[in-house]
Amino acid sequence: MTAQKTISTTFRIAVAQLNPTVGDIAGNLAKAREARADAARSGADLLLLTELFISGYPPEDLVLKPAFLKACQKAVDALAADTADGGPGVIVGYPRQGETGRHNSVAVLDGGQVLVIRDKVDLPNYGEFDEKRVFTEGAMPGPVNFRGVRLGIPICEEIWNDMGVCETLAESGAEILLVPNGSPYYRGKIDVRHQVVLRQVIETGLPMVFANQLGGQDELVFDGASFAFNADKQLAFQMSQFEESISISEWRKNGEGWVCQQGMMSRLPQQEEADYRACMLGFRDYVNKNGFKNVVLGLSGGIDSAICAALAVDALGEERVRTVMLPYRYTSSDSFKDAEDCAKALGCRYDIVPIEEPVQGFLNALSDMFEGTESGITEENLQSRTRGTILMALSNKFGSMVVTTGNKSEMSVGYATLYGDMNGGFNPIKDLYKMQVYGLSRWRNTTVPPGALGPSGEVIPKNIIDKAPSAELRPNQTDQDSLPPYPVLDDILECLVEKEMGTEEIVARGHDEATVHRIEHLLYIAEYKRRQSAPGVKITKKNFGRDRRYPITNRFRDR
Repeated sequence: MTAQKTISTTFRIAVAQLNPTVGDIAGNLAKAREARADAARSGADLLLLTELFISGYPPEDLVLKPAFLKACQKAVDALAADTADGGPGVIVGYPRQGETGRHNSVAVLDGGQVLVIRDKVDLPNYGEFDEKRVFTEGAMPGPVNFRGVRLGIPICEEIWNDMGVCETLAESGAEILLVPNGSPYYRGKIDVRHQVVLRQVIETGLPMVFANQLGGQDELVFDGASFAFNADKQLAFQMSQFEESISISEWRKNGEGWVCQQGMMSRLPQQEEADYRACMLGFRDYVNKNGFKNVVLGLSGGIDSAICAALAVDALGEERVRTVMLPYRYTSSDSFKDAEDCAKALGCRYDIVPIEEPVQGFLNALSDMFEGTESGITEENLQSRTRGTILMALSNKFGSMVVTTGNKSEMSVGYATLYGDMNGGFNPIKDLYKMQVYGLSRWRNTTVPPGALGPSGEVIPKNIIDKAPSAELRPNQTDQDSLPPYPVLDDILECLVEKEMGTEEIVARGHDEATVHRIEHLLYIAEYKRRQSAPGVKITKKNFGRDRRYPITNRFRDR
């Protein structure tokens, strides 16, 4: 054990936005050690890691296992022992078993020991967060003396509301506020975070560093984009979004306190790029962290499967993506050409497996039972379920994860077939409305996002974008035969799902009353399908599953 160094007028903080894996305690500890070595080479005094870094975030019910908590504590103790070398101290988050319960905690490590442990006071319990069920609230905190600098360490949610944690830290003598976060992405989230931090900076008069996790965890994507504001409300540094990195910020003390005088200023992507990269990162991490070597998806010649194929190639590389055209008698020549052109543009494998014989086999097997009935949606769904069975067979035979391709508009109104086109392990566009799918497809044809492994140029053929969308389950079918135009549908759905608006309010926006009531009804009765759907990347503020939890049995209608 070594004595603490003392910081005089210059304080170098390394902020690490890394990509931990939930449950991989040894791997996360190795990442922390590597980050500390990088920080040491850069002359940092302190390494700031993110919320529950050792366990990965969110660990959910893993924290109910005593063996898991013991393993996390052992890793923190090992990291603390590393700091006996006189290098940077470390702030690291982990789940902790205390005397009165389990805590979402942060440990400050230096001089070969755990200097201080802070337990999270404000446990979020809304949307994607469910911490009150598994954690116990901590005590109101005071500052931590780290090498002579009084640090306030509010944990994530504690800066988002008015519980008074930051105010208490300021009144107790904190000089800088360092915030470990697990803040998931949704559209426009960076501006929201900046405003939250600015409010606390104004109220406390202290600078604040916001360190955020990176990477995909099931439906959630953590986008990094860590930053800091000085006490004068000026942005001190801004780290990149969707990229794992460590940034050194240099702080100097003057008569008014600590000021960040040197830090990186990264470009932040605009909305379409951010959405696409969130889908790409979430998809890549889901496949890789769950150990899949490759993926397979049905490529129909439609827009949804085309953008999913592009995302798959961008996330994993062309050699790990297999596409399959599964034609039936209603598959148009345009769809054949468009699917093949898309696969060629992306450079991925493309196979054709006709489904005429297996569909006819099902119909023959059911002919006696179906005798005297009219052909209709049952026969249409048999086509979709045959395709789903073939894709799952390829998955079983070759170990490939099936990618499912339904967008949020379809998932909202049940325009999807259970055990058919809903088959799959993950859906990268599950939280994108149809018009957003079109927008991102056009964007991807002009831009290769950073980190993408796919080619440049037009990867989604123009004809796919321009033609009327169709499931091609009967002659001359288009989606608009049974649904309102997608711009109308998407606006009604966004009002119902994201904004929780009443039907009268939605009609007042200019929508047909009967259409609004019909879409509301379809939204409610499709809940049972969504409960059985594959997970997918959260892009909007309110995705299906974690954010929006409606009962399946539900007779309420807003009339």
